[in-house]
Amino acid sequence: MKPPRPVHLLLLTGIGLLALQRGSYGQRFGYYYSSGPNVPSEFYWSRLQYRSIYGNSGFRAFGGGGGWSRDFPKADNDCLIVLRRLTHINSPSPLNVVDLQSDHLFDYPWIYAVDVNTWTFSDEEAKRLHDYLLKGGFLMVDDFHGEDDWQHFMAGMRQVLPDATVEDLKDEDEIYQVLYDINEKFQISSEVYVNTGRQAPREQWNQARAAHV
Repeated sequence: MKPPRPVHLLLLTGIGLLALQRGSYGQRFGYYYSSGPNVPSEFYWSRLQYRSIYGNSGFRAFGGGGGWSRDFPKADNDCLIVLRRLTHINSPSPLNVVDLQSDHLFDYPWIYAVDVNTWTFSDEEAKRLHDYLLKGGFLMVDDFHGEDDWQHFMAGMRQVLPDATVEDLKDEDEIYQVLYDINEKFQISSEVYVNTGRQAPREQWNQARAAHV
């Protein structure tokens, strides 16, 4: 019997991303964005655009919004700057915003979603994200806190991958040895702790996790 096939989903929480400002804006929910020229690149930074449980796209210009557009485009640009500085990966492509209802979703092997405790999917959107992941797509999610947020996030993931289980990656997993040898991981307190004194209940939240189907 074959072992369960991992679905590529990286979960990073409690990480603050700072950034430089640059313009790309979303269109599906009534806004306009331009992803720039299709520059050949070894890596494409692609932000997932989704509908929010609050009934809107969450977009406000220059990273002032919530939902899918939180810290966009500032954080995305800063991550690309760090990637170019610390690695030899050729990544000249500008930022991309990926819509689940667009076939361009399948053009990008890596997508990033933030504030995922607010995401919601139609059955069609959940099926498309399901197909993207099973075709080998990689989803990284970030920036939510506490058990309630975790349950909202998992409600979306159960719609996308109803038969999957979520497992913490072990310390010896190769993802921790790609750029640096990371042998010790610890939780960095977020603004939630600074503002309320309440620590996130999941001590391992800033570790990576993978879903298996």
